[in-house]
Amino acid sequence: MAPPKKYPDELRERAVREVAESGRPTAHAARDLGIHPEALHTWVRQAEADCGDRTDRATTGEKEELARLRPRGRGVASCQRDPQGGQRVSREGVRPSPDEVTAMIDDHKDRFGVEPICRVLEFPPSTYYARKTRRPSAWARRDEGLLARIRAVHEANHGVYGARRVWHQLRRDGVEVARCTVERLMRVHGIEGVIRGGKRRTTIPELAAPRPPDLVDRRFTADRPNRLWGADMTYVRTWTGWVYVAFVLDVYSRMIVGWQLAGHLRTDLPLDALEMALWQRKVRHGDGLIHHSDRGCQYLSIRYGQRLAEVGVTASVGSVADSYDNAMAQALNGTFKAELIDRRTWPDQAAVERAVVWWVGWYNHDRLHSSIGHVPPVEYEALHYSSIDTPMTA
Repeated sequence: MAPPKKYPDELRERAVREVAESGRPTAHAARDLGIHPEALHTWVRQAEADCGDRTDRATTGEKEELARLRPRGRGVASCQRDPQGGQRVSREGVRPSPDEVTAMIDDHKDRFGVEPICRVLEFPPSTYYARKTRRPSAWARRDEGLLARIRAVHEANHGVYGARRVWHQLRRDGVEVARCTVERLMRVHGIEGVIRGGKRRTTIPELAAPRPPDLVDRRFTADRPNRLWGADMTYVRTWTGWVYVAFVLDVYSRMIVGWQLAGHLRTDLPLDALEMALWQRKVRHGDGLIHHSDRGCQYLSIRYGQRLAEVGVTASVGSVADSYDNAMAQALNGTFKAELIDRRTWPDQAAVERAVVWWVGWYNHDRLHSSIGHVPPVEYEALHYSSIDTPMTA
């Protein structure tokens, strides 16, 4: 059997105690205990640091905290975080880049000192000082300029965009940069987009009511505006109680064409959102519009079905307890919660309403949507109508 690679903790404590109490040289004590002299010397110095007898070495607790604060290495998923401190951590065995180590030292050197951090990260202090004193390279200067553009895009879009959308927005602005460069700079400097959270049940299935057929069958595609709409509701917690929000989405362009909020879940809520959509889009008989929703009792109510029939809109309803049958509308709810609602607390319904007015305008006119080629919905529909109005050339 191979000998253990690590000294037992009890042996380490006994050896340190022997040196401290007897005053013997560490080499003599190490020989008697069968320990490598340099190992015992390291243990003794660490024990002195832990007791406060020396300040040129980080304590064990500080080392553990520095290890937890260790920057992410290349290839570590952006969602990988320390569950207690919320700091970015690196995957075991993956060495972070010099830029990441330098940034980490800058953030914590006032507390721990440069040399202790370098020892924990196995990073030469001379390399750190050289990187801080030498003239920035052309690559570093370009990174600095790109970082400013990245921050501007991120802040202009209210901290919502992750690396992918920031990269696409930079390309729209005429900035030629690789996506991996944007990801690296955002990772090193802690710039992140929002992450979707959980959800609360808002629609109650009506099992007894007649149900229209599912005309979509999870195929959320359309060849033009006003061909297929998706509808759903979500919730917002406020200091004064729950507020519920109903959306109507055009599947072709992902544009929000109708919305409404209220402090109840009666049929009036989604019906008001539908009325807004019908008014905005000027829907007429013969347009061939399909309205798809889940099997919530509000959408299967007589009033809602009658209103759809009055304007010649065909109703389509997914199956019971199957979120995939209304996936696009539910994805909109998740985006709404992640980009707006979950980022702060809300005092009352009026505050939520003001925020929704702003967010829907930004969502339709400015937000880049990956599913339609990273352009805003308004621009996407404008391109569609311009292609119809422009005659084909031979």
